[in-house]
Amino acid sequence: MIDASLAKPGKPQTSKRWSLPNLLTYGRVVAVPLVVGFLMLPDLTWARWTAFIIFALAGISDFFDGYFARIWQQQSSMGRMLDPIADKLLVAACLMALAEIGTFNHWTIWAAIIILCREILVSGLREYLAELRVSLPVTRIAKWKTTAQILALGFLIVGPAGERVVPGTAQIGLVLLLVAAALTLYTGWDYMRAGFKHVADD
Repeated sequence: MIDASLAKPGKPQTSKRWSLPNLLTYGRVVAVPLVVGFLMLPDLTWARWTAFIIFALAGISDFFDGYFARIWQQQSSMGRMLDPIADKLLVAACLMALAEIGTFNHWTIWAAIIILCREILVSGLREYLAELRVSLPVTRIAKWKTTAQILALGFLIVGPAGERVVPGTAQIGLVLLLVAAALTLYTGWDYMRAGFKHVADD
């Protein structure tokens, strides 16, 4: 006789720590030094494309880890903690690597600084509100901001190596980075305004 408590069909039964959603998140963390390492190599076409492919796979995994966690009901505390950290590590590391190799000019470097500062401020606010048991849900515009960031970084990472495929690759990336910075300012202010209400109440 089959025990009714056994796994439902189509739902993988494994330790949540080593579930597929968490493995995808771990993969994004591992991708950080790989992308940076290839970016820091001399300006070789294969190195830029390799960095781009790893970055693109990491970005795609960000969607699928949440998707699989929901449909397989494999949400875990580890995943909730590590997922935003992995995203921020990837974005911050790529921005710093791109700055090191001279991708930004005097204006676009401020876009990178705005993005980095916003991530730090919002992370600190989330940590504080977590102690008050107050959640700070991700808004739709914040998702657009993340999409703009990923697209901008993708274009900037492939950089000159992508000119044969899409002319003006680097310029497109810089424009998208400015768009991402504008959305970052808006969402950052929106989060801080919502968060400060609870800070004032406290």
